[in-house]
Amino acid sequence: MFPSLAHRPWHAFCRVSMQHRAPLSQRSPRLPQLCHGWQSAGIHSMWFSLPDCRVASLGLGKVQYYSTSGSSKDDPPKPASGDAPSAEQVLSAASIPVPTAPTPQGLTKTETIQVKVRAVLKKREYGAKYTINNFITAVRAMNEFCLKPSDLEQLRKIRRRSPHDDTEAFTVFLRSDVEAKALEVWGSHEALAREKNVRKEVEREYQENIFRNQQLLKEYKDFWGNTKPRSGPRATFLEGPGKVVMVAICINGLNFIFKLLAWVYTGSASMFSEAIHSLADTCNQALLALGISQSVRNPDAGHPYGFSNMRYIASLISGVGIFMMGAGLSWYHGIMGLLHPQPMESLLWAYCILAGSLVSEGATLLVAINEIKRSARIHGVSFHEYVMQSRDPSTNVVLLEDAAAVLGVIMAASCMGLTSLTGNPYYDSLGSLGVGTLLGGVSAFLIYTNTEALLGRSIQPDRVQKLTEFLENDPAVRAIHDVKATDLGLSKVRFKAEVDFDGRVVTRSYLEKQDIDLILNEIQLVKTPEELESFMLKHGENIIDTLGAEVDRLEKELKQRNPEVRHVDLEIL
Repeated sequence: MFPSLAHRPWHAFCRVSMQHRAPLSQRSPRLPQLCHGWQSAGIHSMWFSLPDCRVASLGLGKVQYYSTSGSSKDDPPKPASGDAPSAEQVLSAASIPVPTAPTPQGLTKTETIQVKVRAVLKKREYGAKYTINNFITAVRAMNEFCLKPSDLEQLRKIRRRSPHDDTEAFTVFLRSDVEAKALEVWGSHEALAREKNVRKEVEREYQENIFRNQQLLKEYKDFWGNTKPRSGPRATFLEGPGKVVMVAICINGLNFIFKLLAWVYTGSASMFSEAIHSLADTCNQALLALGISQSVRNPDAGHPYGFSNMRYIASLISGVGIFMMGAGLSWYHGIMGLLHPQPMESLLWAYCILAGSLVSEGATLLVAINEIKRSARIHGVSFHEYVMQSRDPSTNVVLLEDAAAVLGVIMAASCMGLTSLTGNPYYDSLGSLGVGTLLGGVSAFLIYTNTEALLGRSIQPDRVQKLTEFLENDPAVRAIHDVKATDLGLSKVRFKAEVDFDGRVVTRSYLEKQDIDLILNEIQLVKTPEELESFMLKHGENIIDTLGAEVDRLEKELKQRNPEVRHVDLEIL
């Protein structure tokens, strides 16, 4: 390597400075001899650049450490004893003067070679499991290590940024301190394990007692009555989809009773199909009411995202029920009417009941249509998009069931009219088959839309683009990748994205909250690699906390500007 460098001066990290510049032809023999006389004492990597008339290059070379002490200042440098110099020596001695003997070519003793070497801290091996610096909350410390609150009072307390929106900071402990305290209290790991087993058994008995006490309390209330004053009716069934479902249950229940009486009186297959249709609607809407009541439950440990999908589950079961009970029985009765036609009695009462059913079903249909129009206007979508996307499955079921009921009443009345005019009972049986086919189509649509919703479908692309642009417009964000926005139902969205943060903006945000003069003084006091490591670890951890605060800020602003976004997961890329 060195012969190739003999015909050009050194720059950057390796530099030759001289008072008298000799011709290149005179200096060429000296450098190889000088380098040949040195013996290495250690190897270290460094970067240096060498100019060239044709190309400027940046290469990775090896720098050898040499000792400059000798018996005579005119002698070549002797190899250094021992291993490579320490990092402290390298930092304190950025340049190493190297005296050289005069040469016939005219080089002087003032010629020096300055070598700058980058100090690198020794890599620390943490192993597969490293929990010394882990934090633990007070609740976990008491549960997992069987400690009391008084045991934790003597430990070091650390204030950390809270992961919850309702609190700004909370107190944690070092896990190593908690483990040491647990060993001090219990004496050994075996004693701690025995105490954990005992407490688990006590916890199991406590849970069994809770269940037993709940059963006793229920029996007591059933026997004596609940003396607690009843709260007002829940607003769930007084507005929105709950109100629509309750109105539909009442009307369809009455329709079922009257249609059943009309079928018993007339024996009409179409009237039987309509009675079964109303019964199926009543049962399915009762199931929808159960789904609505369950969907408003608060999230718990077993269901951290809540129970909003219960509406889709109830609607899916409702669709299956319509297909099995409504369509199946209607088809069966229609086929039996075609195979074994029977004469019918007077259809006057049947027409009257169908007319009343048409009015009541039409009223319920109008209630459902008005509710969907209002909800679609709030969400900024059209009526058709709101229904097709199944944003409110309960109202959709009522809408489709009542629409099918109105069409079914018209179809049944028409077929019964043809039977009255012609005296042919086959028309009535065909009307039963038509009602069954209509119910089958409605059930297929409900099964499809609710299955899509339960599979976790994405929201509309324009809404995803809106959320992505909001994040990309923030100065702390460089880019957004792997965006996933899932519809959780009931106008709730879960948003997840990989965020590439701008480290300079995050660091500047941290520095804006610090005393710059104090940091400058700390920098001036850094003399050794250990002091540098301590300085960087202190501020590095604070910068990571600042990055976490930036993530929390973005999540909070995203929720505030987009109320439908309930869960935000921003992952640092």
